[in-house]
Amino acid sequence: MKMTALTGISGAVLNELKMGKPRTLELQSAHNVISIASLEAGPDTYLFLTNVDLEDLSPGDVGIIVRVLSVSVSMKRVVDYIHPVYYEERERLTARTQLRYCANSMVKTVRTGTICEPVTVEVVKAAHYRAI
Repeated sequence: MKMTALTGISGAVLNELKMGKPRTLELQSAHNVISIASLEAGPDTYLFLTNVDLEDLSPGDVGIIVRVLSVSVSMKRVVDYIHPVYYEERERLTARTQLRYCANSMVKTVRTGTICEPVTVEVVKAAHYRAI
């Protein structure tokens, strides 16, 4: 099964998703925001989540498959002000997505494109990793 991947997700977040309740994640990492922005929420939209960093993602890494319930990409404005000398205004692109756990899985192949393309993986659903 081919799907978009989100990498570097905290193990605590993965464990909380495994409990079955929908959870909303706010992502600020550029590659994860790009991956989320390419999705449209729906009953047939799935993501692969793993705690492995993007640079280290390879076949055999484990993670979970989640169903995408909603997607929102927005720009946030941040202002730093230190009286009276320093004033800085920045914008930060963030993505929020609501997810629900589906299954455990393992990476079969990884495809990373250019910097502005989402990371895609082919995964295998597994109830027991030694069975693969």
